[in-house]
Amino acid sequence: MGRGKIVIRRIDNSTSRQVTFSKRRNGLLKKAKELAILCDAEVGVMIFSSTGKLYDFASSSMKSVIERYNKSKEENCQIRSSASEIKFWQREAAMLRQQLHNLQESHRKMMGEELSGLTVKELQNLENQLEISLRGVRMKKDQLLMDEIHELNRKGNLIHQENVELYKKVNLISQENMELKKKVYGTKDDSETNRSSVLTNGLGIGEDLQAPVNLQLSQPQQQHYKAPSGTTKLGRLQLH
Repeated sequence: MGRGKIVIRRIDNSTSRQVTFSKRRNGLLKKAKELAILCDAEVGVMIFSSTGKLYDFASSSMKSVIERYNKSKEENCQIRSSASEIKFWQREAAMLRQQLHNLQESHRKMMGEELSGLTVKELQNLENQLEISLRGVRMKKDQLLMDEIHELNRKGNLIHQENVELYKKVNLISQENMELKKKVYGTKDDSETNRSSVLTNGLGIGEDLQAPVNLQLSQPQQQHYKAPSGTTKLGRLQLH
């Protein structure tokens, strides 16, 4: 009779488990030694028992086997990492190309090109999208125009206020000019109101007081005159 098939599971009996461990450990180490000799392979085996005891075998030295293992593992990880990164960027490039193609196709449809393959419903959806886009463009344009109008109104109000201030200053200077004329030349008689005005330093003395005046004023020259009989007369001046 042949051996029955053994179920691979944990052996509950500690004695049987220890016996099986010893037999299979020895068999594994023997196979490792044979593999190293027959195939000229570098083999390293480490076994820890349930009690923590170490059993090992190395065809050369365990340290060199471990160093070679770590180096090979790092190289394999780098290769896998590089391959994985290449695949990732390939997927990203393919996705971007598809997005670009979709955008170009949508743009051509927005421009009214390549519409032959669209159904009535798709054309209706495209028309709705265009109307929504046009409505947004018009709203933005109206908003910009309103902003410009408000800005122009604000600047116009500022200019108006400046004009008002300048008008007040002009009136004040005009009043000061008239007061200065009255102090220098005095009040004319009623018989002389229609006569031509006397020009002094380029200023018209008999002009209408409400007419615009020249804002460039000059100081009147000092008048030297003799008053006969101790009486002062301002009607006739002798200029020097």
